[in-house]
Amino acid sequence: MDVFGFLNLNELALGLSNLSMFPYFDMAHYIISVMSLREQPGALEVSQRSPFACWFSSMLYCFGGAVLSALMMADAPVAPLSNTTNLLLASLMWYLVFYCPLDAVYSLSSVLPVRLVLTAMKEVTRSWKVLGGVTQAGRKYKDGLFVMIAVGWAKGAGGGLLSNFEQLVRGVWKPETNELLKMSYPTKVTLLGSVLFSLQQCSFLPIQTHQLIFIYTLFIVTNKTRMMLLGSSSYPFSSVESLLYKTLFVRPLTFSPLTDSTPSCNKPNGSASDKPDQTNPKDAENTKKTD
Repeated sequence: MDVFGFLNLNELALGLSNLSMFPYFDMAHYIISVMSLREQPGALEVSQRSPFACWFSSMLYCFGGAVLSALMMADAPVAPLSNTTNLLLASLMWYLVFYCPLDAVYSLSSVLPVRLVLTAMKEVTRSWKVLGGVTQAGRKYKDGLFVMIAVGWAKGAGGGLLSNFEQLVRGVWKPETNELLKMSYPTKVTLLGSVLFSLQQCSFLPIQTHQLIFIYTLFIVTNKTRMMLLGSSSYPFSSVESLLYKTLFVRPLTFSPLTDSTPSCNKPNGSASDKPDQTNPKDAENTKKTD
């Protein structure tokens, strides 16, 4: 884009696109993911009652996107766990967040400036996960736009999309929390990124990959930081989303009557509704007296 050349941002965008996620950004992703699990109701009780169930839930939070995208691509769902280094690193972060003496790691990570930095680093990894899912689907299904969108969305927001299964691991069943019924902000912004990267990979967006990575990463990092500082759950496109919903999907509802409004004189003789209920002798006797 000419804007990148004018503002001398090409080198910065290239540097960001070549940035390695391991180990620091991955570590931040694991810490924030496990902290999100710990802050769920009943998670601490599960960590004391069944450490294995707690560890398994944490791995779903950390690697849920890779597992879900592997299932969609007909790959082995355990393939993301084949990287022993990442699995051990995620397990170490799980242990420190839940069982560190004096609760030091969780307490330190909960301090707002520290959490802001860790969350920003986690959002950076989101861009790479979405792009990785899109390119993974693009290699197998060339020009399969909707497949690329679905796989990129799954890889970037799989932890949220698998939330119901993760809750079952902890003995909780809340189907009303399904992300498809009520999407959270991370799920929505990941879907947006998947659409953009898929359009770019299919040459519908006149922009280079590293430039789109820079724009999308800058957007999600600054917006997430703003939301945490202001304590707000709104995002820039909430008004547009509400307008589209009310314009395209809201319509007046019509209800059919709950009772039959047909006059009784139109009923055929000897219908079931005209016959007394012979199973109740008192009703039958009352009916004869009335006649």
